[in-house]
Amino acid sequence: MTALAAVVLCAGKGTRMKSEKAKVLHPILGRPLCAYPLKRALELGATHVVSVVGHQAAEVEKSIRSHFPDAPLRFALQKEQRGTADAVKAAQDALKGHDGRVLILYGDVPLLRKETLQSLLAAHDAAGGVLALVSTTLEDPTGYGRVIRESGKVARIVEHKDCTPEQRAVKECNAGIYSVDAAFLWKALAEIKPVNAQGEYYLTDLVEMAAKLGPVGAVDADATETAGVNDKVELAARARVLQQRINEAHMRAGVSIQDPATAYIEEGITIGTDTEIGPSVSLMAGTVIGKNVTIGQGSVLTASHVADGTHIKPYSVLEEARVGERCIIGPFSRLRPATELAEEVHLGNFVETKKARIGKGSKANHLTYLGDANIGAGCNIGAGTITCNYDGVNKHLTELGDGVFIGSDSQLVAPVKVGDGGYVGAGSTVTKNVPPGSLAVSRAPQVVKEGWVAAKKARQVKVKAG
Repeated sequence: MTALAAVVLCAGKGTRMKSEKAKVLHPILGRPLCAYPLKRALELGATHVVSVVGHQAAEVEKSIRSHFPDAPLRFALQKEQRGTADAVKAAQDALKGHDGRVLILYGDVPLLRKETLQSLLAAHDAAGGVLALVSTTLEDPTGYGRVIRESGKVARIVEHKDCTPEQRAVKECNAGIYSVDAAFLWKALAEIKPVNAQGEYYLTDLVEMAAKLGPVGAVDADATETAGVNDKVELAARARVLQQRINEAHMRAGVSIQDPATAYIEEGITIGTDTEIGPSVSLMAGTVIGKNVTIGQGSVLTASHVADGTHIKPYSVLEEARVGERCIIGPFSRLRPATELAEEVHLGNFVETKKARIGKGSKANHLTYLGDANIGAGCNIGAGTITCNYDGVNKHLTELGDGVFIGSDSQLVAPVKVGDGGYVGAGSTVTKNVPPGSLAVSRAPQVVKEGWVAAKKARQVKVKAG
Protein backbone atom coordinates (compact mmCIF):
# COMPACT_ATOMS: atom_id res chain seq x y z
CA MET A 1 0.00 0.00 0.00
CA THR A 2 1.31 3.45 -0.92
CA ALA A 3 2.29 5.50 2.13
CA LEU A 4 -0.10 8.37 2.75
CA ALA A 5 0.45 11.80 4.31
CA ALA A 6 -1.94 14.72 4.48
CA VAL A 7 -1.70 18.49 4.41
CA VAL A 8 -4.61 20.45 5.86
CA LEU A 9 -4.65 24.17 5.09
CA CYS A 10 -5.58 26.12 8.24
CA ALA A 11 -3.78 29.44 7.73
CA GLY A 12 -6.52 31.86 6.66
CA LYS A 13 -8.04 34.60 8.81
CA GLY A 14 -11.59 34.38 7.48
CA THR A 15 -12.48 38.06 7.35
CA ARG A 16 -16.11 37.34 6.41
CA MET A 17 -16.61 35.58 9.75
CA LYS A 18 -16.54 39.09 11.32
CA SER A 19 -14.65 37.70 14.29
CA GLU A 20 -11.37 38.10 16.15
CA LYS A 21 -11.08 34.30 16.10
CA ALA A 22 -9.36 32.49 13.23
CA LYS A 23 -11.92 30.90 10.92
CA VAL A 24 -10.80 27.29 11.46
CA LEU A 25 -11.27 27.67 15.23
CA HIS A 26 -14.99 28.40 15.01
CA PRO A 27 -16.85 25.47 16.57
CA ILE A 28 -19.16 23.15 14.72
CA LEU A 29 -20.83 20.51 16.90
CA GLY A 30 -18.31 20.91 19.69
CA ARG A 31 -15.13 20.83 17.63
CA PRO A 32 -13.26 23.46 15.65
CA LEU A 33 -13.90 23.45 11.91
CA CYS A 34 -10.45 22.13 11.12
CA ALA A 35 -10.89 19.06 13.34
CA TYR A 36 -13.14 17.36 10.77
CA PRO A 37 -10.75 17.19 7.79
CA LEU A 38 -7.92 16.34 10.19
CA LYS A 39 -9.95 13.43 11.55
CA ARG A 40 -10.79 12.19 8.05
CA ALA A 41 -7.07 12.11 7.19
CA LEU A 42 -6.30 10.17 10.36
CA GLU A 43 -9.14 7.71 9.64
CA LEU A 44 -7.54 6.98 6.27
CA GLY A 45 -4.33 5.98 8.03
CA ALA A 46 -2.18 8.97 7.12
CA THR A 47 1.17 8.47 8.83
CA HIS A 48 1.90 12.19 8.94
CA VAL A 49 -0.73 14.94 9.06
CA VAL A 50 0.55 18.50 8.62
CA SER A 51 -1.58 21.50 9.55
CA VAL A 52 -0.43 24.61 7.73
CA VAL A 53 -1.11 27.50 10.10
CA GLY A 54 -0.83 31.25 9.69
CA HIS A 55 -3.31 33.62 11.31
CA GLN A 56 -3.31 33.01 15.08
CA ALA A 57 -0.91 30.13 14.49
CA ALA A 58 -0.24 29.42 18.16
CA GLU A 59 -3.94 29.32 19.06
CA VAL A 60 -4.76 27.05 16.11
CA GLU A 61 -1.95 24.64 16.96
CA LYS A 62 -2.98 24.52 20.63
CA SER A 63 -6.58 23.76 19.71
CA ILE A 64 -5.66 21.02 17.26
CA ARG A 65 -3.30 19.34 19.71
CA SER A 66 -5.98 19.38 22.41
CA HIS A 67 -8.41 17.51 20.15
CA PHE A 68 -5.83 15.02 18.84
CA PRO A 69 -3.35 14.56 21.71
CA ASP A 70 -1.98 11.23 20.47
CA ALA A 71 -2.14 11.75 16.69
CA PRO A 72 0.92 11.97 14.37
CA LEU A 73 0.49 15.71 13.86
CA ARG A 74 2.99 18.18 12.48
CA PHE A 75 2.70 21.91 11.90
CA ALA A 76 4.02 24.29 9.26
CA LEU A 77 3.82 28.08 9.15
CA GLN A 78 2.71 30.06 6.10
CA LYS A 79 4.15 33.47 6.93
CA GLU A 80 2.29 35.39 4.21
CA GLN A 81 -1.05 34.65 2.57
CA ARG A 82 0.16 34.12 -1.00
CA GLY A 83 -2.21 31.47 -2.27
CA THR A 84 -2.92 27.79 -1.86
CA ALA A 85 0.20 26.56 -3.66
CA ASP A 86 2.35 28.63 -1.33
CA ALA A 87 0.48 27.21 1.66
CA VAL A 88 1.10 23.60 0.60
CA LYS A 89 4.73 24.40 -0.15
CA ALA A 90 5.12 25.53 3.46
CA ALA A 91 4.55 21.88 4.50
CA GLN A 92 7.49 20.51 2.50
CA ASP A 93 10.00 20.46 5.35
CA ALA A 94 7.47 18.81 7.67
CA LEU A 95 7.07 15.97 5.15
CA LYS A 96 10.75 15.52 4.37
CA GLY A 97 11.43 11.85 3.70
CA HIS A 98 7.84 11.01 2.75
CA ASP A 99 7.84 9.48 -0.75
CA GLY A 100 4.23 8.29 -1.05
CA ARG A 101 1.10 10.27 -1.67
CA VAL A 102 0.01 13.56 -0.16
CA LEU A 103 -3.66 14.26 0.45
CA ILE A 104 -4.45 17.99 0.31
CA LEU A 105 -7.47 19.13 2.35
CA TYR A 106 -8.92 22.38 3.71
CA GLY A 107 -9.56 23.32 7.29
CA ASP A 108 -12.91 24.97 6.50
CA VAL A 109 -14.51 21.99 4.72
CA PRO A 110 -16.10 19.94 7.52
CA LEU A 111 -18.57 17.76 5.58
CA LEU A 112 -16.16 15.75 3.45
CA ARG A 113 -16.71 12.04 3.96
CA LYS A 114 -14.10 9.37 4.54
CA GLU A 115 -15.72 7.33 1.76
CA THR A 116 -15.18 10.13 -0.77
CA LEU A 117 -11.50 10.33 0.09
CA GLN A 118 -11.20 6.56 -0.24
CA SER A 119 -12.73 6.88 -3.71
CA LEU A 120 -10.22 9.62 -4.53
CA LEU A 121 -7.29 7.38 -3.60
CA ALA A 122 -8.81 4.54 -5.63
CA ALA A 123 -9.22 6.87 -8.63
CA HIS A 124 -5.56 7.82 -8.29
CA ASP A 125 -4.63 4.13 -8.39
CA ALA A 126 -6.89 3.46 -11.37
CA ALA A 127 -5.65 6.42 -13.43
CA GLY A 128 -2.01 5.57 -12.79
CA GLY A 129 -0.90 9.22 -13.00
CA VAL A 130 0.66 11.55 -10.46
CA LEU A 131 -2.52 13.31 -9.36
CA ALA A 132 -6.24 12.80 -8.77
CA LEU A 133 -8.85 15.36 -7.77
CA VAL A 134 -12.36 15.77 -6.41
CA SER A 135 -14.82 17.69 -8.56
CA THR A 136 -18.44 18.69 -8.11
CA THR A 137 -21.17 19.73 -10.54
CA LEU A 138 -22.96 23.01 -9.83
CA GLU A 139 -25.97 24.52 -11.56
CA ASP A 140 -24.52 27.94 -10.79
CA PRO A 141 -20.72 27.60 -10.84
CA THR A 142 -20.03 31.33 -10.49
CA GLY A 143 -16.83 31.93 -8.57
CA TYR A 144 -15.53 28.38 -8.82
CA GLY A 145 -12.58 27.06 -10.78
CA ARG A 146 -13.73 24.97 -13.78
CA VAL A 147 -12.49 21.48 -14.60
CA ILE A 148 -11.54 21.69 -18.28
CA ARG A 149 -11.51 18.39 -20.13
CA GLU A 150 -10.10 17.52 -23.53
CA SER A 151 -11.42 14.37 -25.22
CA GLY A 152 -13.08 13.52 -21.90
CA LYS A 153 -9.87 13.67 -19.91
CA VAL A 154 -9.02 16.27 -17.27
CA ALA A 155 -6.61 18.76 -18.82
CA ARG A 156 -6.49 21.72 -16.43
CA ILE A 157 -8.30 23.89 -13.89
CA VAL A 158 -9.14 27.49 -14.79
CA GLU A 159 -10.18 29.89 -12.04
CA HIS A 160 -13.44 31.76 -12.63
CA LYS A 161 -11.77 35.15 -13.04
CA ASP A 162 -9.44 33.70 -15.69
CA CYS A 163 -12.12 31.79 -17.65
CA THR A 164 -13.18 32.55 -21.20
CA PRO A 165 -16.97 32.83 -21.82
CA GLU A 166 -16.96 29.23 -23.13
CA GLN A 167 -15.14 27.96 -20.05
CA ARG A 168 -17.55 29.77 -17.71
CA ALA A 169 -20.35 27.67 -19.21
CA VAL A 170 -18.70 24.52 -17.78
CA LYS A 171 -20.51 23.26 -14.67
CA GLU A 172 -17.92 20.75 -13.43
CA CYS A 173 -16.03 22.60 -10.72
CA ASN A 174 -12.86 21.98 -8.80
CA ALA A 175 -13.33 21.15 -5.11
CA GLY A 176 -9.65 21.81 -4.40
CA ILE A 177 -9.07 18.37 -2.86
CA TYR A 178 -6.20 16.36 -4.30
CA SER A 179 -4.19 13.19 -3.98
CA VAL A 180 -0.69 13.89 -5.31
CA ASP A 181 2.53 11.90 -5.59
CA ALA A 182 5.01 13.60 -3.24
CA ALA A 183 7.96 13.71 -5.66
CA PHE A 184 5.85 15.39 -8.34
CA LEU A 185 4.22 17.75 -5.83
CA TRP A 186 7.39 19.36 -4.51
CA LYS A 187 8.98 19.63 -7.96
CA ALA A 188 5.84 21.16 -9.47
CA LEU A 189 5.30 23.63 -6.61
CA ALA A 190 8.76 25.05 -7.22
CA GLU A 191 7.78 25.82 -10.81
CA ILE A 192 4.42 27.52 -10.20
CA LYS A 193 4.36 31.25 -10.98
CA PRO A 194 1.74 33.86 -9.99
CA VAL A 195 0.60 34.58 -13.56
CA ASN A 196 -3.14 35.03 -12.90
CA ALA A 197 -5.68 37.74 -12.17
CA GLN A 198 -5.13 37.41 -8.42
CA GLY A 199 -1.35 37.48 -8.45
CA GLU A 200 -1.30 34.37 -6.25
CA TYR A 201 0.35 30.97 -6.41
CA TYR A 202 -2.50 28.70 -7.50
CA LEU A 203 -2.51 25.07 -6.42
CA THR A 204 -4.79 24.43 -9.39
CA ASP A 205 -1.78 24.84 -11.71
CA LEU A 206 -0.71 21.39 -10.57
CA VAL A 207 -3.49 19.81 -12.58
CA GLU A 208 -2.28 20.95 -15.99
CA MET A 209 1.28 19.99 -15.09
CA ALA A 210 0.13 16.54 -13.96
CA ALA A 211 -2.02 16.02 -17.08
CA LYS A 212 1.08 16.40 -19.25
CA LEU A 213 2.65 13.43 -17.45
CA GLY A 214 -0.32 11.05 -17.50
CA PRO A 215 -4.03 10.65 -16.78
CA VAL A 216 -5.53 12.70 -13.95
CA GLY A 217 -8.01 10.76 -11.85
CA ALA A 218 -11.27 12.43 -10.85
CA VAL A 219 -14.06 11.69 -8.40
CA ASP A 220 -17.41 13.50 -8.44
CA ALA A 221 -18.75 14.52 -5.03
CA ASP A 222 -21.98 16.17 -3.93
CA ALA A 223 -21.70 19.95 -3.66
CA THR A 224 -22.89 19.86 -0.04
CA GLU A 225 -20.01 17.59 0.89
CA THR A 226 -17.33 19.85 -0.58
CA ALA A 227 -18.83 23.15 0.61
CA GLY A 228 -16.61 25.38 2.69
CA VAL A 229 -17.43 27.94 5.35
CA ASN A 230 -17.00 31.65 4.72
CA ASP A 231 -19.33 33.25 7.27
CA LYS A 232 -21.43 32.33 10.27
CA VAL A 233 -24.54 31.69 8.20
CA GLU A 234 -22.65 29.00 6.28
CA LEU A 235 -21.19 27.69 9.55
CA ALA A 236 -24.70 27.09 10.89
CA ALA A 237 -25.80 25.53 7.59
CA ARG A 238 -22.91 23.05 7.62
CA ALA A 239 -23.68 22.20 11.25
CA ARG A 240 -27.27 21.34 10.34
CA VAL A 241 -26.13 18.96 7.62
CA LEU A 242 -23.57 17.33 9.88
CA GLN A 243 -26.11 16.96 12.68
CA GLN A 244 -28.62 15.37 10.32
CA ARG A 245 -26.00 12.84 9.19
CA ILE A 246 -25.09 11.94 12.76
CA ASN A 247 -28.69 11.61 13.93
CA GLU A 248 -29.71 9.52 10.94
CA ALA A 249 -26.78 7.17 11.49
CA HIS A 250 -27.85 6.60 15.11
CA MET A 251 -31.46 6.00 14.12
CA ARG A 252 -30.44 3.47 11.46
CA ALA A 253 -28.40 1.73 14.17
CA GLY A 254 -31.49 1.29 16.37
CA VAL A 255 -31.70 4.50 18.42
CA SER A 256 -35.03 6.34 18.70
CA ILE A 257 -34.77 10.12 18.41
CA GLN A 258 -38.14 11.77 19.03
CA ASP A 259 -37.26 15.06 17.32
CA PRO A 260 -34.12 14.80 15.15
CA ALA A 261 -34.32 18.50 14.30
CA THR A 262 -33.60 19.48 17.93
CA ALA A 263 -31.38 16.63 19.15
CA TYR A 264 -27.77 17.84 19.44
CA ILE A 265 -25.38 14.86 19.22
CA GLU A 266 -21.70 15.41 18.58
CA GLU A 267 -19.61 13.18 16.34
CA GLY A 268 -18.13 10.12 18.05
CA ILE A 269 -20.90 9.61 20.64
CA THR A 270 -21.74 5.93 21.32
CA ILE A 271 -25.43 5.07 21.85
CA GLY A 272 -26.83 1.56 22.37
CA THR A 273 -29.85 0.06 20.64
CA ASP A 274 -33.40 0.79 21.82
CA THR A 275 -32.31 3.94 23.59
CA GLU A 276 -34.79 6.82 23.33
CA ILE A 277 -33.63 10.42 22.99
CA GLY A 278 -36.14 13.15 23.79
CA PRO A 279 -36.46 16.59 22.17
CA SER A 280 -33.69 19.15 22.68
CA VAL A 281 -31.31 16.65 24.27
CA SER A 282 -27.58 17.45 23.98
CA LEU A 283 -24.95 14.69 24.01
CA MET A 284 -21.44 16.12 24.14
CA ALA A 285 -17.98 14.73 23.42
CA GLY A 286 -16.90 11.64 25.31
CA THR A 287 -20.43 10.50 26.21
CA VAL A 288 -21.27 6.79 26.04
CA ILE A 289 -24.89 5.64 26.34
CA GLY A 290 -25.89 2.01 26.83
CA LYS A 291 -28.92 0.06 25.61
CA ASN A 292 -32.55 0.73 26.57
CA VAL A 293 -31.71 4.10 28.09
CA THR A 294 -34.29 6.90 28.13
CA ILE A 295 -33.03 10.48 28.09
CA GLY A 296 -35.75 13.05 28.69
CA GLN A 297 -36.30 16.40 27.03
CA GLY A 298 -33.70 19.12 27.52
CA SER A 299 -31.12 16.95 29.25
CA VAL A 300 -27.44 17.72 28.68
CA LEU A 301 -24.73 15.05 29.00
CA THR A 302 -21.03 15.82 28.70
CA ALA A 303 -18.27 13.18 28.81
CA SER A 304 -20.54 10.87 30.82
CA HIS A 305 -21.16 7.12 30.76
CA VAL A 306 -24.71 5.84 31.24
CA ALA A 307 -25.27 2.08 31.57
CA ASP A 308 -28.14 -0.05 30.23
CA GLY A 309 -31.70 0.52 31.32
CA THR A 310 -31.24 3.86 33.03
CA HIS A 311 -33.93 6.54 32.84
CA ILE A 312 -32.78 10.16 32.79
CA LYS A 313 -35.79 12.39 33.25
CA PRO A 314 -36.14 15.83 31.61
CA TYR A 315 -33.73 18.72 32.13
CA SER A 316 -31.02 16.81 33.94
CA VAL A 317 -27.35 17.74 33.51
CA LEU A 318 -24.51 15.22 33.70
CA GLU A 319 -20.85 16.28 33.55
CA GLU A 320 -18.10 13.64 33.57
CA ALA A 321 -20.35 11.28 35.51
CA ARG A 322 -20.65 7.49 35.47
CA VAL A 323 -24.14 6.07 35.95
CA GLY A 324 -24.84 2.38 36.52
CA GLU A 325 -27.60 0.15 35.19
CA ARG A 326 -31.30 0.82 35.84
CA CYS A 327 -30.81 4.12 37.63
CA ILE A 328 -33.43 6.88 37.70
CA ILE A 329 -32.12 10.43 37.42
CA GLY A 330 -34.10 13.67 37.59
CA PRO A 331 -35.99 15.62 36.57
CA PHE A 332 -33.70 18.61 37.12
CA SER A 333 -30.82 16.64 38.62
CA ARG A 334 -27.23 17.77 38.25
CA LEU A 335 -24.40 15.23 38.36
CA ARG A 336 -21.06 17.02 38.45
CA PRO A 337 -17.60 15.55 37.70
CA ALA A 338 -16.46 12.37 39.48
CA THR A 339 -19.99 11.28 40.34
CA GLU A 340 -20.20 7.46 40.26
CA LEU A 341 -23.51 5.70 40.69
CA ALA A 342 -23.91 1.95 41.14
CA GLU A 343 -26.96 0.21 39.70
CA GLU A 344 -30.54 1.15 40.68
CA VAL A 345 -29.65 4.47 42.31
CA HIS A 346 -32.43 7.10 42.36
CA LEU A 347 -31.57 10.81 42.29
CA GLY A 348 -34.60 13.04 42.03
CA ASN A 349 -35.55 16.64 41.36
CA PHE A 350 -32.99 19.30 42.26
CA VAL A 351 -30.44 16.82 43.58
CA GLU A 352 -26.82 17.79 42.95
CA THR A 353 -23.80 15.52 43.32
CA LYS A 354 -20.08 16.16 43.01
CA LYS A 355 -17.27 13.66 43.54
CA ALA A 356 -19.83 11.32 45.09
CA ARG A 357 -19.81 7.52 44.99
CA ILE A 358 -23.27 6.12 45.66
CA GLY A 359 -23.98 2.42 46.20
CA LYS A 360 -26.60 0.10 44.78
CA GLY A 361 -30.21 1.04 45.35
CA SER A 362 -29.55 4.20 47.35
CA LYS A 363 -31.99 7.08 46.97
CA ALA A 364 -31.92 10.85 47.29
CA ASN A 365 -35.16 11.97 45.70
CA HIS A 366 -35.48 15.67 46.58
CA LEU A 367 -33.52 18.90 46.97
CA THR A 368 -30.19 17.47 48.16
CA TYR A 369 -26.48 18.23 47.77
CA LEU A 370 -24.03 15.33 48.03
CA GLY A 371 -20.46 16.48 47.52
CA ASP A 372 -17.23 14.61 48.38
CA ALA A 373 -19.20 11.64 49.67
CA ASN A 374 -18.94 7.86 49.77
CA ILE A 375 -22.43 6.45 50.24
CA GLY A 376 -23.15 2.77 50.68
CA ALA A 377 -25.90 0.54 49.30
CA GLY A 378 -29.56 0.84 50.22
CA CYS A 379 -29.35 4.29 51.80
CA ASN A 380 -32.30 6.70 51.98
CA ILE A 381 -31.34 10.37 52.04
CA GLY A 382 -34.15 12.76 52.89
CA ALA A 383 -35.10 16.03 51.24
CA GLY A 384 -32.90 19.01 51.96
CA THR A 385 -29.87 17.00 53.10
CA ILE A 386 -26.49 18.67 52.62
CA THR A 387 -22.99 17.27 52.96
CA CYS A 388 -21.05 20.27 54.27
CA ASN A 389 -17.81 19.36 52.56
CA TYR A 390 -15.92 22.68 52.49
CA ASP A 391 -14.48 24.48 55.50
CA GLY A 392 -13.35 27.53 53.57
CA VAL A 393 -9.91 26.09 52.87
CA ASN A 394 -10.16 22.33 52.27
CA LYS A 395 -12.70 19.77 51.09
CA HIS A 396 -13.60 16.90 53.45
CA LEU A 397 -15.26 13.50 53.01
CA THR A 398 -18.64 12.30 54.25
CA GLU A 399 -19.03 8.52 54.53
CA LEU A 400 -22.30 6.65 54.90
CA GLY A 401 -22.38 2.90 55.39
CA ASP A 402 -24.96 0.50 53.95
CA GLY A 403 -28.62 0.95 54.84
CA VAL A 404 -28.22 4.40 56.36
CA PHE A 405 -31.30 6.63 56.79
CA ILE A 406 -30.80 10.40 56.77
CA GLY A 407 -33.84 12.43 57.82
CA SER A 408 -34.94 15.49 55.88
CA ASP A 409 -33.20 18.85 56.30
CA SER A 410 -30.06 17.38 57.82
CA GLN A 411 -26.51 18.69 57.52
CA LEU A 412 -23.57 16.30 57.63
CA VAL A 413 -20.51 18.36 58.55
CA ALA A 414 -17.48 16.63 57.06
CA PRO A 415 -15.29 14.88 57.90
CA VAL A 416 -17.93 12.62 59.38
CA LYS A 417 -19.06 8.97 59.20
CA VAL A 418 -22.42 7.28 59.72
CA GLY A 419 -22.02 3.54 60.21
CA ASP A 420 -24.07 0.72 58.65
CA GLY A 421 -27.76 0.95 59.51
CA GLY A 422 -27.38 4.28 61.24
CA TYR A 423 -30.24 6.78 61.52
CA VAL A 424 -30.07 10.56 61.55
CA GLY A 425 -33.21 12.33 62.73
CA ALA A 426 -34.77 15.03 60.56
CA GLY A 427 -33.41 18.52 61.03
CA SER A 428 -30.13 17.36 62.58
CA THR A 429 -26.67 18.82 62.22
CA VAL A 430 -24.22 15.93 62.50
CA THR A 431 -20.68 16.88 63.50
CA LYS A 432 -19.56 13.61 65.14
CA ASN A 433 -19.35 10.06 63.81
CA VAL A 434 -22.47 7.92 64.26
CA PRO A 435 -21.74 4.28 65.17
CA PRO A 436 -23.45 1.46 63.21
CA GLY A 437 -27.07 0.91 64.16
CA SER A 438 -27.27 4.14 66.15
CA LEU A 439 -29.65 7.10 66.06
CA ALA A 440 -28.26 10.63 65.98
CA VAL A 441 -30.51 13.59 66.72
CA SER A 442 -29.24 17.14 66.99
CA ARG A 443 -31.93 19.80 67.30
CA ALA A 444 -33.51 22.10 69.86
CA PRO A 445 -36.29 20.51 71.94
CA GLN A 446 -39.80 21.40 70.86
CA VAL A 447 -41.74 23.76 73.10
CA VAL A 448 -45.56 24.00 72.95
CA LYS A 449 -47.32 26.99 74.59
CA GLU A 450 -51.05 26.42 74.65
CA GLY A 451 -53.21 29.51 74.14
CA TRP A 452 -50.23 31.57 72.93
CA VAL A 453 -51.90 32.66 69.65
CA ALA A 454 -55.02 33.98 71.35
CA ALA A 455 -52.93 35.82 73.93
CA LYS A 456 -50.85 37.45 71.20
CA LYS A 457 -53.93 38.65 69.36
CA ALA A 458 -55.34 40.11 72.57
CA ARG A 459 -52.16 42.07 73.18
CA GLN A 460 -52.27 43.41 69.60
CA VAL A 461 -55.86 44.58 70.03
CA LYS A 462 -54.98 46.30 73.31
CA VAL A 463 -52.04 48.13 71.70
CA LYS A 464 -54.22 49.43 68.85
CA ALA A 465 -56.97 50.50 71.21
CA GLY A 466 -54.52 52.42 73.42
